[in-house]
Parts: sequence; structure tokens; C-alpha cells
Amino acid sequence: MTNQIEKTAEFKASVETVWDAITDHEKFGDWFKVKLYDPFVEGAVTRGQITYPGYEHFKWESRTTVIRPKVYFAFIWYHDNIEAEPGDVRLETLVEFKLKPTGTGTHLTIVESGFDSFPPGKGEQARLSNEGGWEEQMHNIGAFVDG
Repeated sequence: MTNQIEKTAEFKASVETVWDAITDHEKFGDWFKVKLYDPFVEGAVTRGQITYPGYEHFKWESRTTVIRPKVYFAFIWYHDNIEAEPGDVRLETLVEFKLKPTGTGTHLTIVESGFDSFPPGKGEQARLSNEGGWEEQMHNIGAFVDG
């Protein structure tokens, strides 16, 4: 099993615009389709409700681990929607956003890793599901920042 998902894209928007879209919890919610109740603050938990059609029954919970302005943003994403066995540790992955300016805009890399820590079969299931999800989210953020 592959332990991570990695997606990259180039946007015409500036690093400042892309940074704002991924770290402002309300703007993040607009393109990601989630209503976040709390801002992203290093060390703090952010909670919310998924608003993406068909997934509205899922809650959002993450814990911001690193904020390096205009360069790097990371959070632990809890996968409470995946059934775990009683006594299992809480399932989580690390989601990273890496930004680099280009001559004409911004290069964005999104990495989600940690699937190999899930119980047998659950990690591959989550990775496959999120693989397509991140592909779509990369398009969503592009439409949000580039119009």
C-alpha cells in the first residue's frame, strides 16, 4: 500500500492569494465544501461540518500542527468516519500544503500521509477514497483562486 497522496498544481494567483485560500478557515470552507467553526491556529483544533453533497453527515475535525506563512501549512486530519475496532487509536493523517512562487503565480503541493498506520484494509480504503477527493479539491482551489 502507498502511504501517501500527493497532488501538485500551478495557479496564476499570487502566493498571498493561495495562502489566504488555504489558511483562512472561511475561505478554505468555500472551496473545500466544509463549514468550519474555528480558525486554523497552530496547536488548536478546528471543527466543522462537511457541506459537500452526499457527505453532509460527516463532521470535520483537524489539529493545526505548523503554520509557516506563505510557505507551509499542515494539520492532522481525524478520520472518525472510518469504523475502527474498540480500543483502536484514533485514525489520523497529516495533510500538508507547500507553496512556492513561480514567475507567473504559485506552485502548490498537497500531501496527505499516514495511511499505513490504519488497521489492515482501512488505510488503503481511505487512501483510495481521498485520492479522487484531493484531485477534485485541487480543481476547486484553482477555480477559487484563479476565478
